[in-house]
Amino acid sequence: MIINPNKRLVVNHLSKSFGVVDSLTNINFEIESGEILGIVGQRGAGKSTLVNVLSGIYQPTRGKFLLDGKRIQLNSASQALHEGIEIITQTPFLANNLSVLDNIFLGREICSFGPLKLWPKVGDMVDKARELFAEFDVSPDIVSDFPGNLSNELRQIVVMVRAFCFPVKLLLIDDILGALSYERQELLLEYLKKCKNKDMSIIIISDDLKHLFSITDRILVLYQGKQLATRTTSETTPREIVELIVGTNLKAQVTPVIWAFENYHAAQKQTEELKQTQKVLRQSLREQDSLNRQLFERLRNQVEALDQLNIALQEANRRLITEREAERKSLARELHDQVIQDLLSYTYQLEEIETRGFSDTNENEMQEIRDGLRNVVSNLRQTCSDLRPPTLDSHGLSAAIPSLVHQWSKISGIKFSLSIDPDLGRLPEPIELSVFRIIQEGLSNVRKHAHATSVKLTLRRRSNASLQVTLTDDGKGMVAPVNLAALQEEKHFGLVDISERVSLLGGALQVTSKPRGGTEIKIEIPSPYPTL
Repeated sequence: MIINPNKRLVVNHLSKSFGVVDSLTNINFEIESGEILGIVGQRGAGKSTLVNVLSGIYQPTRGKFLLDGKRIQLNSASQALHEGIEIITQTPFLANNLSVLDNIFLGREICSFGPLKLWPKVGDMVDKARELFAEFDVSPDIVSDFPGNLSNELRQIVVMVRAFCFPVKLLLIDDILGALSYERQELLLEYLKKCKNKDMSIIIISDDLKHLFSITDRILVLYQGKQLATRTTSETTPREIVELIVGTNLKAQVTPVIWAFENYHAAQKQTEELKQTQKVLRQSLREQDSLNRQLFERLRNQVEALDQLNIALQEANRRLITEREAERKSLARELHDQVIQDLLSYTYQLEEIETRGFSDTNENEMQEIRDGLRNVVSNLRQTCSDLRPPTLDSHGLSAAIPSLVHQWSKISGIKFSLSIDPDLGRLPEPIELSVFRIIQEGLSNVRKHAHATSVKLTLRRRSNASLQVTLTDDGKGMVAPVNLAALQEEKHFGLVDISERVSLLGGALQVTSKPRGGTEIKIEIPSPYPTL
């Protein structure tokens, strides 16, 4: 073979044996600067062995090769690096205990010169690595990650970036395309074209003929360790290359291989498209899930805010009721202690005047005045009782309710049946007042709206210490279910007021229309008894 010293790489009679097995026999080829050479062949044809010899991983058994006209004898991969030969192998060799950035620049750090030592320029190294990762659509944050946390594809890209970080004369790529996604395969091929334009020589091994025909200048075919042929890519066809690879031009054997190559490429592209669709779908689902979580969190915050507002409103309502009851108590006491006493005093004065003697006409007038004063006193006493029953303060519900019911029955003319648990006992003052008002309002509703002839009222203490109040009448009943909002709009506030008081006590209200007519109001107030 005539050696041309102007070639970037010249391989002359290169052979490699492992014991008695010849892996490569008499390989001869040349590569120009800025040329891409593809190497193809069946499994075991010697493709990886050839690039391993050229990268110093293996030493040749016979033959030699020249780089830029200089004969070199490589004893190690590090020596090959020193000569400007870089290899990207199928298996990414990385130090898992070092960061991605440290793996890329290990032994080849970018440094600045100091007085006594070299200082690594970390910023420059980070910028360079991030720039190259961007070429392959990889997040720049990968530089601070560790190889053990990366996928096989990302580990392969780290090795690629390590090879591209430094200027080299000859780049050897040993069948790495299969480890990359279809999109990143295309990105790698585009980047290799850029390297070619910068006079880098590239040898690439791949089984994907579409890729090789899109990027190579020539294709070298190996068959059972021998150099079978070298073809200019633009002057050959995939069928011819396949015939050389399989060692025959028989249609029955060549056509299935070509079909397999073409369909593998199409299937790979379709698979990658499906992966991208799946990725977009997953991202969409993640975004939707994130949106749902944000919405749920917002709703939860709104519910909490509404709960707090409801508690505040209940507390305000409770204060208003308490203040109103206090005002009623003060007013009742003022009426009783002042107005009624003044009226009684006037009555006594009239009686004294009467003893002095008057005509029959004056006596009749005095009697009318006396009767009027007695009626006013009686009405005021009833008003005081309605405002704040003194019996309730002195003796509790057990005494106040019978008095209320008897007075109500006398006014309404409706018969009543009253049952009070003998163990009812005394309750806290706010609860006794609320229960009294609930019963008072319930009886008032019956008198005004029910058209009833009888009423049954029961108060009992249940086994779970709750207080149950049941008011039943035999009137016309109510339309079920009861709509409190509609009642409020119609300004029927009785049942609405009862519902609000029950709610403030933390109780439950149930309104039922009886089958034979009438209404039953059942109220349960949880544990109203003071704890000891």
